[in-house]
Amino acid sequence: MSEEKLNNKLQSEPIELANSSAPNVDKLGRAYATGRRKTSVSRVWIKYGKNQIIVNGKKSTDYFKRKILNTILEEPIEKTDNLEKLEIFSTVVGGGLSGQAGAIRHGISRALVNLDPNLRKKLKNLGFLTRDARKVERKKFGRHKARRSPQFSKR
Repeated sequence: MSEEKLNNKLQSEPIELANSSAPNVDKLGRAYATGRRKTSVSRVWIKYGKNQIIVNGKKSTDYFKRKILNTILEEPIEKTDNLEKLEIFSTVVGGGLSGQAGAIRHGISRALVNLDPNLRKKLKNLGFLTRDARKVERKKFGRHKARRSPQFSKR
C-alpha cells in the first residue's frame, strides 16, 4: 500500500483515546483496585454508601486492634474528604498487620482514582499511589542474617 493511501486511511478512521475523566466502575457502582506492601496483597472494592470499612469480613477496628493501623488505612479517605461517603470492602492476604494495613491503603487510593479520576493528582502528591517496594532482604549463606557476618576470631 502506498504512503498516500495509508495516510488517507489513517485520517478517515477516528482514533479513540482513553477518557481519563470517566470513572471506572462495575455495574454495581463499585470501583476495584489491588494494593500491595511488603508481602501483603489486598483487593479493595469502593462504592458510595454508608460509612464503613470491612476487612476480611470484619470491621476494620476489629481486624486491626492498634489504632495507628486504622489511621494508616483511613488516610487517603480523610485527605480526600470522603470519610463519611464511602463503603469499603477489602480482602487481604500475606504478611503481617502492618504490611496488610499499607496494602489496603494502597488499594483504597487506587480504587478512589478509579471511582473519581479527579482525585489522582491530590493522591499522587501525597504519595499514596506509589507502591512501597521495600521488602525483607533474604538471608545469604555464610551469614547469620542477611548481612550479619560471623564473629571474627583471631585464634
